[in-house]
Amino acid sequence: MKNMKKQLLAALVLVIALAVAFGSFFLFRPDADNGGTQVLPEPATDARVVRDGSHRLTDPAKSRVTVVEFLDFECEGCGAFHPVMDQLKKEYGDRVTFVARYFPMPGHRNSGSAARAAEAAAQQGRFREMHDRLFTTQREWGEAQEPKDAVFREYARELGLDMKRYDADVASDRTAERVSLDQRDGMALGVQGTPTFFVDGEKVSPRGYEDFKALIEQRLAKP
Repeated sequence: MKNMKKQLLAALVLVIALAVAFGSFFLFRPDADNGGTQVLPEPATDARVVRDGSHRLTDPAKSRVTVVEFLDFECEGCGAFHPVMDQLKKEYGDRVTFVARYFPMPGHRNSGSAARAAEAAAQQGRFREMHDRLFTTQREWGEAQEPKDAVFREYARELGLDMKRYDADVASDRTAERVSLDQRDGMALGVQGTPTFFVDGEKVSPRGYEDFKALIEQRLAKP
């Protein structure tokens, strides 16, 4: 079973590489609906790879390594990497802090609303659950040209969130600003597509599970 799982993860490498390349194309893609080229927020002047309020997917008592992913919930590359990251969290979650940061990509119709849905869930302590739900259902709503806010709202209801509060948070400036903060940090740090990873503050480009595992092991081996 363990070998089969590794083979499955390894098989995702090609899919990931293609999806990441495809996803990066959208960063400055002309968009007819927007009358020109979409642009991301201005880069932060005090950019940080991780902030105190960044969303931790693991929170070990004694963290030895920090892995940060700038992600887009609608990005195919991020969706392909999700099972890889899930496996790494299971293996190293007691020693490694995994952090997720928002980076909705221009050209993805529902990436921004998905990020706001995740942030609204985070304000009720359910970020991890919404993060996983959005990725495991990506094929059901990703690449749609119509708004999928109602789909994300149903996920929130299924997670047992206070829906009155959820609706207010999704629409709030505070939530939009929180998503924008991650984007601004990403722009200043050289993020040009998703997923983009940092390990202990250094940008890395793993091709899949084995590459990422080796990077983590190298960091853990340091005194």
